[in-house]
Amino acid sequence: MKKSAAARLIVAVSMAAVWTAAFVAARAAGDDNAARGERTFDDAIRDHSRDLFAAGRRTFRFDTFGDEHFWGDTLKLHQAIEGARFGGVGPGLSPAAALGAGLKVDAAALPQTLVDGILRGAVDLNDPANTLALLRLNAVLGVVPIGSTSNGGLQSVGVTCALCHSTVDDSVAPGIGRRRDGWPNRDLNVGAIISMAPDLSAVAALLQVDQPTVRAVANSWGPGKFDAELFLDGKPFRPDGRTAATLIPPAFGLAGVNQHTYTGWGSVPYWNAFVANLEMHGSGTFFDPRLNDAAQFPVAARAGMGNVRGDEDNVTSKLAPLHFYQLAIPAPAPPAGSFDRRAAARGESLFNARARCSTCHVAPLFTEPGWAMHTGEEIGIDNFQADRSPDHRYRTTPLKGLWSHAKGGFYHDGRFATLLAVVQHYDATFTLHLTDAEMNDLVEYLKSL
Repeated sequence: MKKSAAARLIVAVSMAAVWTAAFVAARAAGDDNAARGERTFDDAIRDHSRDLFAAGRRTFRFDTFGDEHFWGDTLKLHQAIEGARFGGVGPGLSPAAALGAGLKVDAAALPQTLVDGILRGAVDLNDPANTLALLRLNAVLGVVPIGSTSNGGLQSVGVTCALCHSTVDDSVAPGIGRRRDGWPNRDLNVGAIISMAPDLSAVAALLQVDQPTVRAVANSWGPGKFDAELFLDGKPFRPDGRTAATLIPPAFGLAGVNQHTYTGWGSVPYWNAFVANLEMHGSGTFFDPRLNDAAQFPVAARAGMGNVRGDEDNVTSKLAPLHFYQLAIPAPAPPAGSFDRRAAARGESLFNARARCSTCHVAPLFTEPGWAMHTGEEIGIDNFQADRSPDHRYRTTPLKGLWSHAKGGFYHDGRFATLLAVVQHYDATFTLHLTDAEMNDLVEYLKSL
């Protein structure tokens, strides 16, 4: 036995020596390569990640994917922005009206003199000329001006991901401040902005209704909501008569999360391709034969949305960097003092035990690894929105950063105004018999994520 143990020890020491020598040799070779200025594959990975991040951020913030052909050339939205004074129609869109519609201004894109003027009240926020000036500075999040006309107007206008999925910290004034990429803009009234467009005939033709109906439906959405499925199934309202639009979701904290959107249409890059081609109306390539189902998606099937081939593909090459950048955006940490730490600690214990929240909201993703999808019956709600998706289910929503998008309520349609209302719903649905104090502790824990 002693000889056997000694033999094993000799083998182990010998193997360790071999591994150490191999590691040192590889390290030395790497050092030699570096000394000679030769690139290693690790260098390629590092440089590739840097390039993807930079390109993805640029795409997220500024790339229209060619959608100005829709928003400007077809809907003529730029004419409503500039107004008759600059060759458009109507009074034009003033900065005050733009901020009132939830559009945001990136203070970092403004000259300091302009920031100072805004702070002093020396900038006329009721003059559409100043909206045009802000657009030309690329300061309006998600709105890109295209060209100029002889009378100071625009040739067209496009939109980007940042229109709905970025906001600002209001550090200069309400609606004006530093960018917060990935945060949902729950102030943005997408429907009101669409309704500003002078010519909605293309949308009306798609939905087979008249333009007044399009405007009425869009205006029913309200701030912070958009109905992506309307342009697939043509259903503007829920059975109870309320708008079928859903809350704009966050685009942060998605690393490691499989399904994207409230009803899990697909992965993050799937949804990017879907939105860029079908919702933003950029020019690209998109394939999803599920949209050929005329019974479930009559509008999409009629329009051939299941197989889109643009004259020029301005989308596909952007999907990888855009995906990379979005996965790099973390969920924001809660502000100091925004929750009761002792109550949150008690809430965490409940979350992981008697309240059974962690069964589906698995830390640290706070959703289920894998196919995180459930029917309405499983979570105690109706199936209307789930049935507008191919899988007829709801995704288990990641919980990090909930505090940052409380405006508009919770769940896909904001049906629960507060986190306490969400906890009360699950207490009743799963017969948890939580006390009021315990439910409040759970809320404090959710606020801490």
